[in-house]
Amino acid sequence: MSNRVLLIASAMALLTGCGGDSEGASEAANRPAGITMREWDARLAREELESGRMDAAWQRVVELDTAGLTPSTTPNSETFAQVSIETVNRGPMHLPLYGDVKGPSVLRLQILLDRALFSPGIIDGHWGKNTEKALYWFQHREGLRRTGRLDQETFDKLVAAASGSPELVRAHTLTVGDVEGPFVPIPDDIYEKEKLECLCYENLTEKFTEQFHSAPEVLQQLNPGVDLNAVTAGTVLNVPVVRDPASGQGAQIATIVVSGEGYYVHAVDANERILFHFPTTLGSSFDPSPTGSHSVRSITPDPWWHYQPDILEHVPDDEPDANIPPGPNSSVGPVWMALSIEHYGIHGTAAPETIGYTTSAGCIRLTNWDAIFLSERIREGVPVEFRNAVVARPATGAPAAPAPPAASGR
Repeated sequence: MSNRVLLIASAMALLTGCGGDSEGASEAANRPAGITMREWDARLAREELESGRMDAAWQRVVELDTAGLTPSTTPNSETFAQVSIETVNRGPMHLPLYGDVKGPSVLRLQILLDRALFSPGIIDGHWGKNTEKALYWFQHREGLRRTGRLDQETFDKLVAAASGSPELVRAHTLTVGDVEGPFVPIPDDIYEKEKLECLCYENLTEKFTEQFHSAPEVLQQLNPGVDLNAVTAGTVLNVPVVRDPASGQGAQIATIVVSGEGYYVHAVDANERILFHFPTTLGSSFDPSPTGSHSVRSITPDPWWHYQPDILEHVPDDEPDANIPPGPNSSVGPVWMALSIEHYGIHGTAAPETIGYTTSAGCIRLTNWDAIFLSERIREGVPVEFRNAVVARPATGAPAAPAPPAASGR
């Protein structure tokens, strides 16, 4: 079996099976020496992700209210190169903010959304559908005009909802815990992965990406000239001030709502008020996610993943099983929330930049930090409702629409 097939398969089962990307966009066997698994996947995925950044398909399940809105008379001329601790904390906020823009104002918005518990996914300083979607649902929850654009009224509400430090980027002195490993090179071959004690981070940049919910490019831009993989305890880094790990504790979650066409997960209360919003990767028409009503059957931190070729569509049945150790670079991330429908669950990913942009083979995939956050605030038995389902591909013999592109095999 080729390494590419092995990489594809490595995302498609957990314990008794789960969905990964329907197809891989990368050839794992071609990964150059010295390039980590995440770096390679991100490099290969970048073109596909950028082409889908402004995709408006999610808007089919919402009611955007943009009637009468006119283009801004002062076009946003900010650039990503202008991002710094000074411009994010004290620079002017460009309003209204929307469209294919990037820079300090977008980064500020994403940090505020993260802290308000309306996750934009990975914080990257670039406007895209995950940011717009989070903003829309925040406006919906707050009773504001649902434009998906950041205006002054929405900005003021967002600042009020984003509890914590008034600073959005701060100087953080790294602790021993921040920089401790282990750090482990991750092989491509599934049976080589089985030999590892954990699918740990490969380097400090990966760890910081998840700790601060931010793309490596953001962390590097905030710390010019710093080798993020060579820092030690006592080093001062400028980092986004993301949500407090204790925020949202005690929330009365009545239901988890998963939107197939909207590509989001909502935790709602008994009145359907949105408590938390997360962008998600779901199944396609080729490998659809479940439909109907189910529940969370169990919650397993640091799950081992049972690789079972006999239940995987893309793998020959005579391949041997494997038990893959846990870790943040596992195909299912650091936590597994099993659903009452066999083989399906909510879990994390080793490729946070692909959330909302690719497809799985049916499971509900979140960034690792969003998956951990949700798992710590729900209970076994909480209902999970699938709405706006992606229609399964036609029966054999009927034409099927092409599957959306997938960025990696996890």
